[in-house]
Amino acid sequence: MSENIVPDRADIPQEFKWAINDIYADDELWTKDLEKLKGFTVKIPAYQGRLGESADVLYEYLQMCDEITVLSENIINYAQRKSDEDTTESKYQNMTGQAMNVFMLIDSAGSFETPELISIDEQKLEEMFAQKPELELYRRKLKLIRSKKEHILSPAEEKLIALTTEMGNSPENIFSMFSDADLKFPDAADKDGVKHQVTHSTYIPLVQSGDRTLRKNAFESMYSTYDSFKNTCAATLDAQIKAVNFYAKARKYTSSLEYSLSDNEIPVQVYHNLISAVHDNMHYMYDYVALRKELLGVSELHFYDLYTPIVSEFDMKVTFQEAKQTVLKALAPMGEDYLAIIKEGFENRWIDVYENKGKTSGAYSAGARVHPFVLLNHKDTLNCMFTLVHEMGHAVHSYLSSKTQPVCYSDYSIFVAEVASTCNEALLMRYLLKNAQSKKEKAYLINYFLEMFRTTLYRQTMFAEFELKINEIVAGGNSLTADELNGIYRDLNKLYFGDGIVLDEQISLEWARIPHFYYNYYVYQYATGIAAAIALSSRILSEGEPAVKDYIGFLSGGCSKDPISLLRGAGVDMATAKPVNEALSVFGDLIKQMKELF
Repeated sequence: MSENIVPDRADIPQEFKWAINDIYADDELWTKDLEKLKGFTVKIPAYQGRLGESADVLYEYLQMCDEITVLSENIINYAQRKSDEDTTESKYQNMTGQAMNVFMLIDSAGSFETPELISIDEQKLEEMFAQKPELELYRRKLKLIRSKKEHILSPAEEKLIALTTEMGNSPENIFSMFSDADLKFPDAADKDGVKHQVTHSTYIPLVQSGDRTLRKNAFESMYSTYDSFKNTCAATLDAQIKAVNFYAKARKYTSSLEYSLSDNEIPVQVYHNLISAVHDNMHYMYDYVALRKELLGVSELHFYDLYTPIVSEFDMKVTFQEAKQTVLKALAPMGEDYLAIIKEGFENRWIDVYENKGKTSGAYSAGARVHPFVLLNHKDTLNCMFTLVHEMGHAVHSYLSSKTQPVCYSDYSIFVAEVASTCNEALLMRYLLKNAQSKKEKAYLINYFLEMFRTTLYRQTMFAEFELKINEIVAGGNSLTADELNGIYRDLNKLYFGDGIVLDEQISLEWARIPHFYYNYYVYQYATGIAAAIALSSRILSEGEPAVKDYIGFLSGGCSKDPISLLRGAGVDMATAKPVNEALSVFGDLIKQMKELF
């Protein structure tokens, strides 16, 4: 497809569009299923007050919940995928809205579920399992719901908590409107005086530029603007952290960290292990900073020098057809069964490949009952090939979990979501490095891999440590001020990047523009994900079939076990620091390889 002309969707060949009609042949069938789903808003209340009545009633109710899940997934997948094909088409936006309204009614109708399931006496529940063996399917599901018993409040208190939901979401909403809609940044001039518009979407490309003047001016444009509003940003973040700590205390958790990690069944020690392990391996980052300074040929390295490639641009054009062929070769160590799923996706239109007018930007993989749907905007670049292999990792994970697990366990935890995709990326990178045709190509690829570690493992862990520190301050009864936030963030940058880089004053403001600090201890999962993926890819390459078998078992596990147990079954124990240490040793080895090339 042309790089310069964005076609209408009608002009995209059918082979490059996903087969969304595999879910519903037409909109009329979707409408019929939506009406069917609405019918459950009448059926659900009939079970209120009866879940502990008998094993038959409980089993019947849980089976109905599975039916609702399948129906809901089909409905929302079809509407959202159609909407993403062309965001200017209001019909499918409206269909998505209709679906969400019905989901809200379903949730409201079933609000009695958790309190009733928690209230069933343990002995009585065991008798119900004995009376109806089919109920054993739901033992884990019921155990998870009932494990929240000590954190469920009285009906009156729960009602009050529910009334605070909109208020609790306000800091994130305020930040989004302020940062995305209201903030405007001065243009940044390049070395020739040509001005470039600075926005959230253009900022990273600008600081990746080979023009150092442009990088510096874009950096200063971004952070001088946030500096002008630092007190507003601090007050907004303070409100967010106070809200999280309020909910943690109200629900009787020992900390906001425990509260935030509990839904994914992650022990708080995993979070602390990550930070400790990265601290123990800071010397690799300091080596990387020194290498970057040397290869860029600058007397002083600044934070606006961190994103520009340390290897001059290598022209690596990769068509979609070439990308598919390379991906299959790179993933060959995964075995024929894994490759068969990838090929099925390639050959049976799981993927929406090219950009068209109105199509949503970026890339994603959406799991569905019929098969996953992968959205790309392929541009024939190395980065786009990595995007393809990344999203197909998600797709295989969704496919195997859906095909292997019963409905109630077919989804997987967000904690493991990035493991399958990043493992694929690691296998692709190692294949490309092994088959590099020149010193320059190998250096370019190593640079790409090094940046994965810097931005995902080190930087996201720094974010995680910052989030932990500011939560501890609020938990201690104190408020967050701009000066205090700047000081904490400045000290963390000094710790993570060392003395080899100039500690630009503006970097102290970076916290003010990071939306993930409003997601409640989310970012650490990027770092644990890449650590697990590097360990798994290394095991697959070194041990072969036994490792692949364990890995396929993990991908097929859905949420049938907690995430730590699933990963342990694949050969990686994220309850220890070992995977993080091993991943960072790979980072250190890559730095050595890069030094040897120059």
